[in-house]
Amino acid sequence: MTQQVKAIRIDAKGGPDVLKLVTVDLPPPEKNEVTIRQKAVGLNFLDIYFRSGLYPQPLPHGIGCEASGVVEAVGADVRHLKVGDRVAYGLSPLGAYAEARNMPAKLVVKLPKAIGFEEGAAIMLKGLTTQYLLRQTYRLQGGETILFHAVAGGVGLLACQWAKALGVKVIGTTSSPEKAALAKANGAWEVIDYTRENVVERVLELTAGNKVPVVYDSVGKDTWLTSLDCLQPRGLMVSFGNASGPVEGVNLGILATKGSLYVTRPTLADFVATQEKMAAAAKELFSMITAGKIKVHIGQRFPLHEAGKAHAALAGRQTQGATILTVE
Repeated sequence: MTQQVKAIRIDAKGGPDVLKLVTVDLPPPEKNEVTIRQKAVGLNFLDIYFRSGLYPQPLPHGIGCEASGVVEAVGADVRHLKVGDRVAYGLSPLGAYAEARNMPAKLVVKLPKAIGFEEGAAIMLKGLTTQYLLRQTYRLQGGETILFHAVAGGVGLLACQWAKALGVKVIGTTSSPEKAALAKANGAWEVIDYTRENVVERVLELTAGNKVPVVYDSVGKDTWLTSLDCLQPRGLMVSFGNASGPVEGVNLGILATKGSLYVTRPTLADFVATQEKMAAAAKELFSMITAGKIKVHIGQRFPLHEAGKAHAALAGRQTQGATILTVE
């Protein structure tokens, strides 16, 4: 039976004001779907890319890809989930900003009882991103020193904790003493305030001139050249976001002149492409949380109808840690 739920929709590309709370029809789940009554929704920079049109989608459309809740209905072919299960997801068709929604079941995982709904909503995309960055894209072994930009953001804080648990030293970059303190409290070894310090010079100092084997960069255009200059010969530049805008006009020859460097532009979907891979990545993530090696820092909470305010805060770099939308 079709039900009506409130959800955020976009009719035009633009700023936070294009996010509108409307009532939409929610049909029963298809045979490979589940209906989730949502408890909390995660906010991510990815959402801003879709809202602004950097990642174009046919209009109108929903927004958001991460949430937690309870399974309300199950499609005929779904075997690993049942009605009443506590669940979460961090990769989905657009539409997470909603009271309830249908989801492809292969993208949904059970949420352990030890992890709350707000934690689940805040952790899935950022946690799975951290997992594929540190454990799959460049598999950290322990003993390395790495550079991680935007270290006080949601992914950055998780990466600090996860890397420290692996025995890895994280050099982070951020824009204020407050954010630097937060990163240090979450396990960063050293933090560089890029508004007052030269990042390349500080990395050289901190590594005794050796630089780092890998840079994780979600900032994009503003940090591209800085990141390359911090890498050891044959080091890997992991560009996984565009917070300052996309890197454009790249001359591949620069990789040769700066030390035969490697560059990758990975995306989560390719690392969790099957239910088995998704479950394995989530299992490792959840085990880090339940073992106390990762703590989820939720810095901001906004009700669903204030999604625009949440976007403005995130885009203005006024947030610390994760931001969630609460669902009544």
